[in-house]
Amino acid sequence: MAEQRRKTTLDSGWVAARSSEVHFTGTQLTTTHPPTASTSPWMEALVPGTVLGTLVKNKVVPDPFYGLQNEHIIDIADSGRDHYTFWFFTTFHCKLSSNEYCDLNFRGINYSADVYLNGHEIVLPKGMFRRHSLDVTDILHPDGTNLLAVLVHPPDHPGRIPPEGGQGGDHEIGKDVATQYVEGWDWMAPIRDRNTGIWDEVSISVTGPVKIIDPHLVSTFSDDYKTAYLHTTTELENRSSSTAECSLRVQVTTEIEDSICLVEHLQTQNLSIPAKSRVQYTFPELLFSKPNLWWPNGMGKQSLYNVVISIDIKGFGESDSWSHHFGFRKIESHIDDATGGRLFKVNGEPIFIRGGNWILSDGLLRLSKNRYNTDIKFHADMNFNMIRCWGGGLAERPEFYHYCDYYGVLVWQEFWITGDVDGRGDPVSNPNGPLDHDLFLFCARDTVKLLRNHPSLALWVGGNEQIPPDDINTALKNDLRLHPYFESVGENRKPVGDLSPMSGDPSQYLDGTRIYIQGSMWDGFADGMGNFTDGPYEIQNPEDFFKDSFYNYGFNPEVGSVGMPVAATIRATMPSEGWQIPVFKKRPDGYVEEVPNPIWEYHKYIPYSKPTKVHDQIQLYGAAKDLDDFCLKAQLVNYIQYRALLEGWTSRMWSKYTGVLIWKTQNPWTGLRGQFYDHLLDQTAGFYGCRCAAEPIHIQLNLDSYLIEVVNTTSEELSNVAIEASVWDLEGTRAYYTVHENISLLPKKVAPIAEMKYPKSKNPKPVYFLLLKLYNMSDYRTISRNFYWLHLSGADYKLLEPYREKKIPLEITSKVVMDKFSYNIQMHVTNKSKGPASRSSTFEPNSTARLSDGFYGTHSLETLHFGVGIQQETGVAFFLHFSVHTSKNHLYEEGEDTRILPVHYSDNYFSLVPGETMPINISFEVPQGVTPRVILNGWNYDGGQIIYEVV
Repeated sequence: MAEQRRKTTLDSGWVAARSSEVHFTGTQLTTTHPPTASTSPWMEALVPGTVLGTLVKNKVVPDPFYGLQNEHIIDIADSGRDHYTFWFFTTFHCKLSSNEYCDLNFRGINYSADVYLNGHEIVLPKGMFRRHSLDVTDILHPDGTNLLAVLVHPPDHPGRIPPEGGQGGDHEIGKDVATQYVEGWDWMAPIRDRNTGIWDEVSISVTGPVKIIDPHLVSTFSDDYKTAYLHTTTELENRSSSTAECSLRVQVTTEIEDSICLVEHLQTQNLSIPAKSRVQYTFPELLFSKPNLWWPNGMGKQSLYNVVISIDIKGFGESDSWSHHFGFRKIESHIDDATGGRLFKVNGEPIFIRGGNWILSDGLLRLSKNRYNTDIKFHADMNFNMIRCWGGGLAERPEFYHYCDYYGVLVWQEFWITGDVDGRGDPVSNPNGPLDHDLFLFCARDTVKLLRNHPSLALWVGGNEQIPPDDINTALKNDLRLHPYFESVGENRKPVGDLSPMSGDPSQYLDGTRIYIQGSMWDGFADGMGNFTDGPYEIQNPEDFFKDSFYNYGFNPEVGSVGMPVAATIRATMPSEGWQIPVFKKRPDGYVEEVPNPIWEYHKYIPYSKPTKVHDQIQLYGAAKDLDDFCLKAQLVNYIQYRALLEGWTSRMWSKYTGVLIWKTQNPWTGLRGQFYDHLLDQTAGFYGCRCAAEPIHIQLNLDSYLIEVVNTTSEELSNVAIEASVWDLEGTRAYYTVHENISLLPKKVAPIAEMKYPKSKNPKPVYFLLLKLYNMSDYRTISRNFYWLHLSGADYKLLEPYREKKIPLEITSKVVMDKFSYNIQMHVTNKSKGPASRSSTFEPNSTARLSDGFYGTHSLETLHFGVGIQQETGVAFFLHFSVHTSKNHLYEEGEDTRILPVHYSDNYFSLVPGETMPINISFEVPQGVTPRVILNGWNYDGGQIIYEVV
């Protein structure tokens, strides 16, 4: 994230009140009548945040994400805009020295505001996605104590929610340059205040006479990426009344070891800046020999350099400085001739896109660095390499991009156009986009300047399932035109090569390094022509994802399915009437229709059946008895569904597909569809199905052909590897075993190896387990491991129900490392039941996801045994999963959610065949005063076993 010299963030000490209940003017509030939080109608405010976030924080309104409580909050369409027009007030200290200047900065206000500082009024223009930087030098108090009041007005066109709901309500919000999901969607309830508020960072920054504004950093390469060049252009504003003789410096450092930095480059330029003027300056390019490149997740390291630009003024000293982490990388893409899909390359290497769609972290815009860190790490842990920021949500914040840079997740960033609100829908929405096109373009250009230096940012897209109005689209195409160096090259064309002197420095462009695509279904996405060829969005038969007929285009920007969370999340987010599982209605055609309770329906539950096409996938395991049983079986389905989706796409990597983005990875509220982790940050089993399927090197079973396939998405050839396939029945017998040796795997290829013939064998069991392993023959180290539970054609999984009674002996060795409130628990879980020897019994994961490090303190080594003794049983320990809770020593109310969240697991929802060992790493933080306990559950470990507890 960019950092400015002497910047102070104003994120505490705010109070707020409804404007109709405040009987003073802004001038009075910031001079003679400053408010306090203890005096009604003022309350402690959430800044950054929204009006509704502040009201929820103070329990003035109920939590809109719990049960049906959102229906008890008055909607702005019924209350009028004044009801959600609020004052926000704070104080700050800033005392300037001679020739110093102070800016008051708002990085985002929705939708417009009147700012009062020490009695002076400044009216801010409209637009949710624009920054405001106000020179307040002349109105600061000499003693340094300053009073700030901001009157925030809601969007001009908040709209009304039709009784039947729908995509974007009545679509009026599309007339403003603001988030469009706030009128509700088929995955989201309406946000009652339409996100009115000071929703992004507020700060003050102090500089000398010359200020650095929006530097632009660009990397180019030559000599096959062995040489890199850093191009830098910045704006400089001299606010003084005399010419500034300046020394402008750029310094580039890289961290070589734990806070030890190496200065790679230091360059100083002398220049004069006339009084009261703004100039643009471009540095001579900096050459880097053998630079450390930035790679996406799964392709290599995310190397980041720190670029610092500073300016000294003769007779004053340092006037301003700016810093930003920067990654040397080149992103290209073109429409692939073989597939028709858009094919991305990073640093010249093709990358098969597997990722997800993203709306925003929290529907009430309660955004934080910690939450962003968890969100993006979760995506990296799933081995995803791209996030699409959907057009009805946010232009995401620098903090979001910072963690995408760090974890290597590419970002597709859309502007604020979506078809349901901009030209179609019921009622038909405004066909010409927002009313103020100039405002839209101003916000778009300002967003580009805010985000363009992040290496994770991969492309700009005009809108979701719609293109912007012609004039906006034409302007964006021109503003975001590529510098010639970055123009697309096909497979059969040579790269552009070194920069031409005629093309100019690429850092002088608004962006110039990333493509602009006019809409999410154009130019290499879906059918490429804007027809509705994304989706589908329901449960599927797992084998269908592997069929040629499933999806006909090269890159699907949206394909979605189910997302039921665990039972503890339902209990934590709904009253008891919301704990009722769906009614399963048998239809005459044999299919089952699910009828959810009203609370689930309000929270957009999506069924696990699709009558006429997909039989109920939960009922394959037998009738669900209660909420716990239903949610556990849903996790089984979640795992299979999303693993099959990604494996089906990956099975045709480059031959039919170039990428896929799942709709969607998470919910910005307590929704019940399309998610891999819930709003409370607990993962579903689908999370781990994705994590398995999206490994850089992966072994899988084609569920349509039953061919064993190996996927190598890396740039390295694999040789001297082998495959082991074993089938285990419910009695614990290894019913099938085969090894394929001396295999070589080309880079960026999918290789079918052999058919898994067990279903065609004599007397196959109707339900069985399959374990596939890919390992090195030299040391038997497992490279990829994949575990399936399968049934014969025409059968189901009901035989797994009595298998829950079979207790398998486990041995768990744990090492606990603590640092204050942080825990890192390293476990080895072994299935101690006896079985035939395996060539590779310990799984060493080949994942690129990061485990927590830097822990120190108390270490303990402990070995626990479960299920050993009375009855020695042999078999598969099925669907084991850990969870972390507050210790019993912690006092909590009956029924309280005791989970500690978030938790990062190296794997979860895993199974072990006899004799097999799995290493599991668990890392988390606990609140002060809380001690944790780790619990193990499983299909045949119901009730939970305490693995670790602080006594």
